[in-house]
Amino acid sequence: MRTPPPDPRQTPAPTPLTWLYVPGDRPEVVAKALGCGADVVVVDLEDAVAPDRKDHALRATAELLGDPLPVPVHVRVNALDGPLAAHEIRTLAALPGLAGLRLPKVQGPADVHRAAGWATTPAEPVPDHVPYAAEGPVPPAGHTRADHPAPGLLAPVGTSPGSTATLAPAAPPAASALPATPALYALLESALGIEHAFAIATAHPALRGIALGEADLCGELGVRDDVGLAWPRGRAVVAARAAGLAPPPQSVHPDVHDLDGLARSCARGRALGFLGRAAIHPRQLPVIEAAYLPSAEEVAAALEIVRAATDEGGALALPDGRFVDAAVVAGARRVLDLAGRRS
Repeated sequence: MRTPPPDPRQTPAPTPLTWLYVPGDRPEVVAKALGCGADVVVVDLEDAVAPDRKDHALRATAELLGDPLPVPVHVRVNALDGPLAAHEIRTLAALPGLAGLRLPKVQGPADVHRAAGWATTPAEPVPDHVPYAAEGPVPPAGHTRADHPAPGLLAPVGTSPGSTATLAPAAPPAASALPATPALYALLESALGIEHAFAIATAHPALRGIALGEADLCGELGVRDDVGLAWPRGRAVVAARAAGLAPPPQSVHPDVHDLDGLARSCARGRALGFLGRAAIHPRQLPVIEAAYLPSAEEVAAALEIVRAATDEGGALALPDGRFVDAAVVAGARRVLDLAGRRS
């Protein structure tokens, strides 16, 4: 069974249903998003930011996350196989306002491990031109720094001027000194990512959720409507639940004016087993929440099931003839947990 480390930064708002994306290079928009009612605000450093604004977006986001925030804030970093992600993750991972990192275009478990490694290493790696210690040897002519380990990797022991150093491995840092890995969320946006969904979902204890990136996925698969996405969606839901993760949220509905279409799409997503949805405009939030909160009829039915359940467990029949077992009772309790958000 997966046992994630007890880091409070890894736990988002209870039962999040709405995940609002905002561009990282517009701090004034991010500030407004924090008060708009989203369960999680996702600061986007990837698709929403132009190439010449990436540095500005990272600086603004790091400044924002320097203090604890009133709502959970996740950051979607740039592509893990590109030149920016490592520095972004190292810069942001230990900041007190960060609740999670969203990893785009995850192809397999190795991507998750790579991101987790970056998150627990210094923001500024030791450069390869760091000079040797005063008593250490100078690399011979024609040799490069790569031929001679730098301090911290191998430490000179018992040297004297002009002598040859005896090298011994430096002691690793104590486990308590290593920074905790922030919560990681993998975005599956390719055919390969879908094929590896369960392996990704179980790749690392800090991996707290998976979700689809349907725009890129549709482009790769040549899919033109929801019919072609039925299997990838089901695969994501099954992989998440099999891994002991929360059900994934739906991908964004790109038309911010089509609220009726958003509501219909949310109803289909809920029927498939999704829980909540990503949004790109605050006007979408109440529609998503209404679609995923249980109706009064669902709450009444759940209450009846829970009340009828006995401490001994086992199967039972309700007065109307419905058959109820432990799994049905657990589902009813989840309905009541969601309904509690209204209070």
